[in-house]
Amino acid sequence: MTAAHAPMSQPGRWRRATFGLAVAIALGACSQTAIARPGQPVDPTPIDCPRSVGAGVTCLSLQDEAGAWLIIAKPETWNGRLIVHAHGGPRMGEPEREDSLEDLDRFSVMVRQGYAWVGSSYRRGGYGVRSAAEDVDRSRAVFWDLFGRPERTLLHGQSWGGNVAAKAAELYGVDEAGTLTYDGVLLTNGVLNGGTKAYQFRADLRAVYQYVCGNHPAPSDPQYPVWQGLPAGARMTRAELRRRIVDCTGIGLSGRDRTAQQTRRKRDILAVTGIEEDELIAHLNWATFTFQDLVQVRLGGRNPFDNSRTVYSGSSDDAALNAGVARFTADPEAVALLAHDADLTGQIVAPTLTLHALYDPTVFYAAEAVYADTVASAGRSHLLVQAATDEDQHSKLEDSGYLTVLAALERWIDTGERPDPSRFQQDCLADHAPRTCHFLQPTAH
Repeated sequence: MTAAHAPMSQPGRWRRATFGLAVAIALGACSQTAIARPGQPVDPTPIDCPRSVGAGVTCLSLQDEAGAWLIIAKPETWNGRLIVHAHGGPRMGEPEREDSLEDLDRFSVMVRQGYAWVGSSYRRGGYGVRSAAEDVDRSRAVFWDLFGRPERTLLHGQSWGGNVAAKAAELYGVDEAGTLTYDGVLLTNGVLNGGTKAYQFRADLRAVYQYVCGNHPAPSDPQYPVWQGLPAGARMTRAELRRRIVDCTGIGLSGRDRTAQQTRRKRDILAVTGIEEDELIAHLNWATFTFQDLVQVRLGGRNPFDNSRTVYSGSSDDAALNAGVARFTADPEAVALLAHDADLTGQIVAPTLTLHALYDPTVFYAAEAVYADTVASAGRSHLLVQAATDEDQHSKLEDSGYLTVLAALERWIDTGERPDPSRFQQDCLADHAPRTCHFLQPTAH
């Protein structure tokens, strides 16, 4: 019995919790969520649901035995199916009890459709795919203990949570008896190219940005290699980072307030890295604060990134850029540690459907091709279907898209017939407003 399944060892406790919950709801008790002592899960507490889930839904909060905060939503007209959600990020702050309400609100259409939903904050902030995957599977076990095993359990991962969910499906997809834990897996705009491939472009961004701007670190700062993000203990804030980016590039300023030099710098950075202008600050945030956690806390200060042979192009002077940009070589131990934590094997065991916006500005669509190759190498392509839309958003796509792929995943599980993504647009149009349907015809990656 792994730690991820530990709540299952206390079925009596959770049956008593269910009875106590009914009493608490009847009395209108408990406006404050109880907090678990280490190793001791607590009874759930009713909380207000986001309005977006609609009427007739019970929402609960509790902290699990590892310290992660869980939010559960269960409709009165429950369809007997459960969505286990893995959120994106990684979020850098300490987990708080209401963190998953944002995720529930974003994917509330699933609850309005009749699904129960459980989301975990994860036990700690910062990077760590395996740790988060264990927390996600524990949230599933908690729900099962509270309400019994649903007719069907589906695993959903969004963004970085796509990496987390895909890892959870590989690690916990089959129980000790050889039975599927998750009947199906849905991954939306997921980081499916794994930790060793997903973040190199941000290391390149840091290198190019520093060559062009020279202010991260600034000459007056203690010097640090850009692959670190920040040194351990550094106190730079997001506001300070933004100020430096604006000082260098004039991003966000009007044409008359931005100098010609700022315009050239911005153009060079964007042209070389391929990042959209309105995403530059966000990507530099991740390449600063997430990198700091990843490198300093998770990898013991070791460097997982390598640009020693990269040839950069697209700037106003590529020869000068390639001659002057900071070069760094990956530490093999760091790469191995990151691969163990976050790379995927492709050993999927349940029907798995991915949905990705073709113009996703945060997790590039190219991640889907990497995942398809990984799954193919594992001989599991028959369990993978990938769909694309022409949307340009990352955190939230059209509700109709989620419902269309959920229905396709359900039919796949029911019939054993692998869905044809070329039909998804037609299926969407049959049930939803045309302006909300954005599926593209499948093409080779």
